[in-house]
Amino acid sequence: MIDSYIYVIVALLPLVALMLVFQVNPYQALVIRAILGAVAALVYAVLGAADVALTEALVGTMLAITLYIVAVRSSLVMRLGIIEELGEERESYFAEIIANLKKVIDKHYMRLELVEYPNSQALEQALMAKEVHATCAKQEELEPDSNRIYHAAIRVRRLFEIMQTELSVPEVSLTYITVPNEEEKH
Repeated sequence: MIDSYIYVIVALLPLVALMLVFQVNPYQALVIRAILGAVAALVYAVLGAADVALTEALVGTMLAITLYIVAVRSSLVMRLGIIEELGEERESYFAEIIANLKKVIDKHYMRLELVEYPNSQALEQALMAKEVHATCAKQEELEPDSNRIYHAAIRVRRLFEIMQTELSVPEVSLTYITVPNEEEKH
């Protein structure tokens, strides 16, 4: 006869799986996935399948979680290209813009990585070569009666939509840029 504690352990599997399915934060989902693997390994061990339990613990939990961590960590980065020569300007307007960008990006469980380029031509080439997701630079020609000092060009549609709705910095104008694929160029 199966002991009643086994029913409790087995009942944890669908509960943890439901928690995993409805998790929004990818890092919390990784933790819950690890818990799910541990519970599954425990169920296999209690039911007498030690070899399956060991395999689940090593491959299904440890290896899978390690690979997921690497994938999530590398995919949730917004690379922002900037010009090196901003220097002292970084202290005032630009520092405020970057701080606001970090707040918006943090809400979506991403991190902001600044990539410096020597001039605006290199910055534009980096955007077209898909080295960065967006660029932010001082506008060359300011429109009269405009308080928009900086221009941000974004090549990822979802990032553009996020910035358009959530970035509240009046000094920055946003533009969505479509970058042609390599196949389309030939």
